[in-house]
Amino acid sequence: MTLNRASQPARAYEALMDAAWPAPDRHDLGEWVLRAADGVTQRANSVWPRDPAFKPQEALLEAARWYRMRRLPLIFQVADTAANSGLSDLLDAQGFTRQSETLIMARPAGPQGGHPAAAGVEILDEPNEEWLHLWWSVDGRGGGQARETARSIVTGCPALYALARDDDGAPAAVGRLALVGATGGIYCMATSPAHRRRGYATAVLQALQSEGAARHVESFWLLVTAANSAARQLYQQAGFEEAGRYLYRQERPRRALTGC
Repeated sequence: MTLNRASQPARAYEALMDAAWPAPDRHDLGEWVLRAADGVTQRANSVWPRDPAFKPQEALLEAARWYRMRRLPLIFQVADTAANSGLSDLLDAQGFTRQSETLIMARPAGPQGGHPAAAGVEILDEPNEEWLHLWWSVDGRGGGQARETARSIVTGCPALYALARDDDGAPAAVGRLALVGATGGIYCMATSPAHRRRGYATAVLQALQSEGAARHVESFWLLVTAANSAARQLYQQAGFEEAGRYLYRQERPRRALTGC
């Protein structure tokens, strides 16, 4: 695992990811940050264990109560770091599931990523209706209210939004660059089914890196599930390397008692 090229220690990405995908409902326990967004996306509805809890059992109970009040499952986003080893052991003992192993991939800004923006890629200061529709049609879950919650998340920090069109002007692919300090987080990469394997995702990725470099972004990161081999290959070809991993740990549902 290569870290020096990304200019960030692996654990630093946890804070960057939290800033780049801000949940509208938050509660800080001190060591842990509880995040909720009406169930829209796992990362915005999960516990960020920012630091090891002094009394993890008590913190776990408080977190469970907080999510229960919102009728949401208790989910942790747990990075694969030594600092989280104790928490992982606790969640194992409590029977929490393991889901969606995700790679954090990163690269410094530089010539290999500073491609000129491809023709047909628009850079927007805010997501327009075409951008939102394409992204939500590919990655979204839920109806209009859920999409509005998602909009509040993707516009919750300074960001740029890329929209690639085909030769007929139809939206083909989108992406988002969250601007967090001197870093850029690439999110919301989505290509319509009719336009896949035709280079639109590559064009969006290049355009976002080019625009980020023009705004003095020093390094980029992105997230991709370990199972998505095609996306991982795309990002590796663009110079991204693994800088860390995390997964989601979800409490198993308890069987309700009945009157029988």
